[in-house]
Order: sequence, then C-alpha cells, then structure tokens
Amino acid sequence: MKSPSIVCWLRRVVSALLLVSAGVWAAEPVALPVNGLCAHRGGGATHPENTVPALREAVRLGAHMVEFDLAVTSDGVLVLMHDATVDRTTDGKGRVLDFTLAALQRLDAGVKTHSRFAGTRVPTLEEALAVLPANLWINIDFKADARFAGASSQYARRVAEVLVSTGRVGQSLFAARGSDVAAARSVAPALRICNMDRKPDPADYVRGAIEQRSDFIQLRDCARDARLPAWIAALKSAGVRINYFYTNDPKEAVRLLDAGVDFVLVDAVEAVMSHQNRVKPWIPR
Repeated sequence: MKSPSIVCWLRRVVSALLLVSAGVWAAEPVALPVNGLCAHRGGGATHPENTVPALREAVRLGAHMVEFDLAVTSDGVLVLMHDATVDRTTDGKGRVLDFTLAALQRLDAGVKTHSRFAGTRVPTLEEALAVLPANLWINIDFKADARFAGASSQYARRVAEVLVSTGRVGQSLFAARGSDVAAARSVAPALRICNMDRKPDPADYVRGAIEQRSDFIQLRDCARDARLPAWIAALKSAGVRINYFYTNDPKEAVRLLDAGVDFVLVDAVEAVMSHQNRVKPWIPR
C-alpha cells in the first residue's frame, strides 16, 4: 500500500501535468483573424451588454473579436459586468461585490434593453467562454478598481487559471495594467497582454507599450490626431497589434482599418459590418 506522502506527491504531479498540458494545448496555433471588428461588450447596441445573448449575436454576425468586462461577486466568482454596480444594466440595485452569484443571477440583465431579452442572466466568465468558438479573439477588459475589493492581482490570477483550464489562452488577450499583468502571466506565461497603462498624451502610451513589449495596445480619442500614422508605424514595427476604441460609423471603421489599426471596437456590430467592405464576417469554427 502506498504511503500517504507518496499518494500526495502523485496527486501533485498529476495536477501539474494537467495544468501544463492545458497550457500547451491552448498555445497551439489557431487560425485567428488578422484584423476586423471587435464586438464591444459583446455588441451592446442591439443586445444586453456583457451577456450570453450579446456574445452569441456577435459570433453570428461574424465579429472577429469580442470584448467583455469582468467584476467579482461577494463569494469570489468572476462575472461579466462593466459597472461596479448592477443599477444601469439590471433590474436590481447595489454593488456587484455585495451580491453572491446566486443573488446576482436572480436579477434580470436583459429587460432594460428590450422586453424580448427578459430573463437574461449575468453570466460567469466560464459561461461566457462556453459560447465562444475557438477561432476568434477574446478581449478581456480587467479594470483594477474598487470592483475587485483591493484584490485585483488575486483575481487576475484567477482569470488566467480559467483560461488555462478551458484551453482559451491562445485566443485571449488580457487588457490590464501593472501588477495584474504580472499576476496573470505568473499562471499563463503565453497569455497575450493588451497594455492599458494609458497616459494623458497618447505618444507616451504608445512608447510605453513598445518598451514593455506588449502584444496589443488600445488607442482611443486620437483618430484625427496628425501623429496617428507615425504611432501606427512605430507599433507595427515593434510587433504591437492595435485595437481602437471606438466607433459605430462604418466609414470611420474602414478609415481606421485602412490606416493600419488591427481591430476596431464597435457597439453596433451588424450596422458597421453590413455597411463596409473592408473586412468580411468571420466564420466561427
């Protein structure tokens, strides 16, 4: 009979092998879009933002990337929510942090958008990932503020653990800052990072993303800046992919893509997709 110490050792070895194998599998090459449209909050112009119906619609419409936000419940579960409170998007009131998952999922997260979405629930991170195909980009916006009760690095690690366990590291980018980036990469070294350490002058933001060897940057409020072409050229030379937040104007989206932006965040996925011919709808697999 094996001694308890040997049994514990074997369990640790098996657990480590499973984690490593999940990470390797996630890092395997996947045919991901080169550029295109990113469904901001899943595409909140027509569907309740940060919900499963929105994500499914973004996939159906051929979005090349989906973006969503995270918060945490009082019992430590990562859920999709942009605001620190539930007031704007659900029929409830209060901080997300003050709800258990069970209480949060009793709220209606769809009826404020349209009666046909009545009964929509706030999804967990795992529930959101479950409806997304393996061949589009997943853009996880992780805001290190009060919504994580001062423990953002702990939850950044948790995000990475979920991505590893679900085999989603290879298609995901973690949009975060500073110590949260380090925490996530301590679990998933191959996880792509979207630098969110923005500066008052976008030139400093661009310079920082290049110096930090970020995988992505998310530019905003500079579409008409005369320096944008130079920033795009510098980022491309450094291998930093460019997201732009945001527009719902198809002509502006095309202009940004033609200028070298890789992914343009949009709320109105269907309207922008159907009124431009720069990129074709992505086929989920």
